[in-house]
Amino acid sequence: MTEQLLTVDDLRVSFHTRSGENQAVRGVSFRVGAGDTVGIVGESGSGKSVTAKAILDLIAEPGEIKSGAIAFRGESLRGLPAKKWRSLRGNRIAMVFQDPMTSLNPVKTIGFQMAEVIRRHRGLGKDAALKEAAEMLRKVGISEPERRIRQYPHEFSGGMRQRVMIAMALSCGPELLIADEPTTALDVTIQAQLLDLLQRLKEESGTAIVLITHDLGVVAKVCTRVVVMYGGMVMEEGSVEDIFYRTGNPYTQGLLRSLPKHGGAGRERLVPIEGSPPDLIDPPPGCPFMERCPHAFAKCKALPPMFGLGEGHASRCWLVDGKETLAQALAEGGEAR
Repeated sequence: MTEQLLTVDDLRVSFHTRSGENQAVRGVSFRVGAGDTVGIVGESGSGKSVTAKAILDLIAEPGEIKSGAIAFRGESLRGLPAKKWRSLRGNRIAMVFQDPMTSLNPVKTIGFQMAEVIRRHRGLGKDAALKEAAEMLRKVGISEPERRIRQYPHEFSGGMRQRVMIAMALSCGPELLIADEPTTALDVTIQAQLLDLLQRLKEESGTAIVLITHDLGVVAKVCTRVVVMYGGMVMEEGSVEDIFYRTGNPYTQGLLRSLPKHGGAGRERLVPIEGSPPDLIDPPPGCPFMERCPHAFAKCKALPPMFGLGEGHASRCWLVDGKETLAQALAEGGEAR
């Protein structure tokens, strides 16, 4: 059995606005085992990034972690003192943020910023830290690293800045890396290179990865398990094979239908999910996907629990109550119940 590295149980996060309380995360639970790569997927506004920031205690006002448990190697992360967080964040748990230009200081060299992290957590001197920074840049595929560490962020392309962020995050050998949309706004060639890089570094170091993305194609390439979020909730979770071939949720099915298919005639129409995500200031009492679901029926007015569909596979949908997959439920006329 895989050792549990991170556990999140019934996490709830809200943001207090003039319009009311935005319930961004509503009872999210999942596990990350040592060495796993877990993808958290869903549309914008589904609560993916908020969940990641809550894990690292990075929810700032007007946000608030309302309730729930977060534990790393069995130790609760809720309510840790600032000193403990300084030794944990960036050291044992690291994060790569979505936009490297807002994460890197534009007036300090890449080498200075990387060395600062290495010196703080590993206790190396200035020269040794700079040497280690150059070596990390080399590992992530940046040529001439000894010259590059003397340059500033604006002298790097978007893909190279993201490589710098990955190098910085991995420089202290973390046990868990959280990557928030690391391939957003990059062209497909650079995306593929970054995903190959993450996969290779994971294999070399054994670091567990939580990969936050809206792109199921990215998940298929690098992940072992998938958590599908919508409306601040987990709608389905399972292995990559479960999600792609034995899906148990109409929302997941909709995401899969919106993916371009490779190897076809090139004329297959992409099927969008009609409608808009729910208003989380006034969320629906039942299934959050009900208003957009083509299979909704009366029972969906009540919130479904997570139904087990097999080992490690579960779905929040009334249709699969007692069924193995959504396809089986629909074949038995489930949408008309």
